[in-house]
Amino acid sequence: MKNILVTGSAGFIGFHLTKALLVAGFKVVGIDNINNYYDPQLKHNRLDALEKFVGQNSLGQNYSFVKMDISDASNLTQLFADNSFHIVINLAAQAGVRYSIENPEAYISSNLVGFANILECCRNFDIEHLLFASSSSVYGMNKKQPFSEEDDTDSPVSLYAATKKSNELLAYSYSHLYGIPTTGLRFFTVYGPYGRPDMAYYLFAKAIEEGNEILVNNGGNMKRDFTYIDDIVDGILKLLDTSPEISTSITSNAAAPYRVLNIGNNDPVTLMRFIKAIESALGKTAQLSMQPMQAGDVPTTYADIKRINTLVEFKPTTSIEDGILRFVHWYRDKK
Repeated sequence: MKNILVTGSAGFIGFHLTKALLVAGFKVVGIDNINNYYDPQLKHNRLDALEKFVGQNSLGQNYSFVKMDISDASNLTQLFADNSFHIVINLAAQAGVRYSIENPEAYISSNLVGFANILECCRNFDIEHLLFASSSSVYGMNKKQPFSEEDDTDSPVSLYAATKKSNELLAYSYSHLYGIPTTGLRFFTVYGPYGRPDMAYYLFAKAIEEGNEILVNNGGNMKRDFTYIDDIVDGILKLLDTSPEISTSITSNAAAPYRVLNIGNNDPVTLMRFIKAIESALGKTAQLSMQPMQAGDVPTTYADIKRINTLVEFKPTTSIEDGILRFVHWYRDKK
């Protein structure tokens, strides 16, 4: 039985992934600092739901949670020393494009210092495979569609995106220098039950349900490659035992067991179709307030997923209408 560390396990993706890993037969240690970027109660609700789930069967003996911040190098190192982790999945990060404009220090601490601590621990404790969260935001204002892993990502338009690009560069260096098999995952607008309340689908559902207007950026001329959480988790599970081999970067002659992969739906949805899906699921009509493009935002995201599909046959199957309906069912049930 392989022992896996999931950082950010009280987060949206971390919660769903931890549950799936336990079902798949792995032993999981989850950590999270449970910060107040959004209501910590939702993070506690995720942890409670997971505790209830594992408590109903024999999976509980394979799961433990530790409240910890990855920027705390001393405690993180001790955690690695006390456990024999085979695989590390780093999902801990300060999220949010717009919040990075207001509070850059949080991004430096978690996304840069914290991630460097993760890399050091992986180096010192002989981790078999490190998977880490990157983001589609690294593509910035790239006009070429769909976004390919081979595209230039040297012009991030938000600090959040810059930290994610930095993660990729740091990981490549550690992979080259110390031989750590490393996979970066460029997530494309993940959504679903237990999702983050700062995400558009959550904000829109709440506003429509309560009869308030919703802010529609760039006059509605936006597209997003929305990817349902179950599809994301399925892709990560398939990648666990498919470690990268020595390869040469497109921009460097330094060989490393490193790769970066898009993990998205490969089917961008217009903002207006997205809103209609929420209206349909709720059975209510939205009040729209058209707004200009927001700082740090991009008009379109669109994932080229040929690379991950070739590796593990990753093929998302959840339509935006089905995914939003499942989210709305959860949203209403939680009240």
